[in-house]
Amino acid sequence: MRTRKPLVWLPACHRHLDLSDPGGYTVLADRYAGAVTALGLQPVLFPMAGAADVADLLPLVDGVLLTGSPSNVEASRFGAAALATDLLDPRRDALTMALVPATIDLGTPVFGVCRGLQEMNVALGGSLHQQVHTEPGLMDHREPDGEEADVQFAVRHEVRLEPGSAFAQWAGATAAQVNSLHGQGIKRLGQGLVPEATAPDGLIEGVRVAHAQAFAFGVQWHPEWRHESNPFYARTLEAFARACTEHRRRRDAQ
Repeated sequence: MRTRKPLVWLPACHRHLDLSDPGGYTVLADRYAGAVTALGLQPVLFPMAGAADVADLLPLVDGVLLTGSPSNVEASRFGAAALATDLLDPRRDALTMALVPATIDLGTPVFGVCRGLQEMNVALGGSLHQQVHTEPGLMDHREPDGEEADVQFAVRHEVRLEPGSAFAQWAGATAAQVNSLHGQGIKRLGQGLVPEATAPDGLIEGVRVAHAQAFAFGVQWHPEWRHESNPFYARTLEAFARACTEHRRRRDAQ
């Protein structure tokens, strides 16, 4: 019998791209779907899914990849006031705040990237710096404005990796160079999250979920970008793919 590809749910973003169509659009950056496909997995979207649909949809998939996005997690989710400059996506927030704890409870592999890490943190009771670059002692972690993608996604700084952690195993060292394209960042760590990668200014940039039944990690950088030429990024994504494949095997055996 042919082995079926593991299915990975990529929660979409919502945009108003056409002023003549006020209903909006469901969007996903191709680089995430492309990375998932390159790993032998099948990306899937549930465009109109909301929090009430998680219980029905999550058992159908073998992993969840929480992607990055230009939008910010709404500040009211962690007890702060929104900034006038915030680009928000309340539909996505409503879904992911329910999806994160559900993946952990069900033992579905989950990997948060950039906004996805921030979603994991907030969903588990943590808070965010809304503008990291304005915080005393913290660096400007934003990408250079107006540059080509190759410049924006170039490595920007080192992260220190906890010795013996999965991150250190994937990097083959206790430090690695990563890209940096974010304005928000972890302030108060969510319940059950263990910090395992930190930027030079002390900002937490990589976490795992303690006592998770399956792969449950989040990173502030973008390992999907040119992962085929970056061993650290590639090994991180491959570990997620293995977890999804194992989840598929267990589902097929039931």
